[in-house]
Amino acid sequence: MSLIGLTEQEARTRLLTEGSNSLPSEKEQSLFQVIFSVLKEPMLLLLLGAGVISFLLAELVDALLLMATVVIVIGISIIPRAKNRKSAPRPT
Repeated sequence: MSLIGLTEQEARTRLLTEGSNSLPSEKEQSLFQVIFSVLKEPMLLLLLGAGVISFLLAELVDALLLMATVVIVIGISIIPRAKNRKSAPRPT
């Protein structure tokens, strides 16, 4: 290796063996994928389970409050992601 850098041949060889020097781009998630990823969190699963059990035990007020909490948490999780998506520059 020299102080000048890679030769054309070395650069071509490394490009073929190593690949291009770029960061992988993330796929943009749809709204349903974001909601599903939020719903997989253990605390929300616990809230959903408690809401279902409350509903089955005929505790409708408790069940509705638990489900409303789940909806609020989903909303709080989605809003910042939507703002980031709008403000982040898109690669061209």
